[in-house]
Amino acid sequence: MAHDTILEEILAAKREEVARLQLFRSAIRGQADEAPPPRGFEASLRRPGEVSVVAEFKRRSPSAGDINPYAQAAGVASVYASAGAAAISVLTDERYFGGSLDDLRSAKDAVGVPVLRKDFTLDPVQLYEARAAGADAVLLIVRALGDARLRELLEIAGELGLGALVEAHDEEEVARALEAGARILGVNARDLATFEVDLERSLRLIEELPADVAAVAESGIRSAEDAAAAGSAGADAVLVGGWLMAGDPAAGVEALVGHPQRPRSGRMQPAGADAAGDSDGAP
Repeated sequence: MAHDTILEEILAAKREEVARLQLFRSAIRGQADEAPPPRGFEASLRRPGEVSVVAEFKRRSPSAGDINPYAQAAGVASVYASAGAAAISVLTDERYFGGSLDDLRSAKDAVGVPVLRKDFTLDPVQLYEARAAGADAVLLIVRALGDARLRELLEIAGELGLGALVEAHDEEEVARALEAGARILGVNARDLATFEVDLERSLRLIEELPADVAAVAESGIRSAEDAAAAGSAGADAVLVGGWLMAGDPAAGVEALVGHPQRPRSGRMQPAGADAAGDSDGAP
């Protein structure tokens, strides 16, 4: 399967999942309303003057194949947290990443730090599902969403008390995320269409993010030196999965935490009236 069709295929499969979830929307919404209060995801990322780590549980991916297919979420999450991770990210997509909501529940029960549900969120019902399962935050991918839907999901996430990591890859997507009101902005060094990684390019984008936005460097972090570079670019946090899952998770997290964070320039501004419209990638 060509790389440029992987995201399209994943989103098509996710829309089928969403359609099935809609049958149980009322019950899921009720479960979300009864869930315990979420842990503060944004606050966990902000450690003044130093870079924090969002450590990810991921068994496999379309780009890397099997990484650690028999890993158990509770054990890995516990190791991450003990090593100093500020939050845990859990892949919950089953078909392409080998994850599940049970992984998220297990991780949440095993640690005291916030847990991010990392999936392809296209509809409010998935936010209710995440909250019902115990998620403290969710991922919103700009490329997968139109502007109106992105704003809607951000608003509902806020109402539920969920943190929202809004993921962008290029300058246009960053501007759209800011225009929608993103407070936590992840810049992904991996292009989801081609799966190519360009860490230097993503860090240049992070340098220009407004100071009042929590900036997260995603993908391409494979060493203490990479984490230090992210801190020099002004990243509040790094999100790392594959490198940690393929090696020693405790030593890996310990190598990534605590690097100095430089203040950002804040030159990037929200998109103007002529920014990409709702038709771009709308689910």
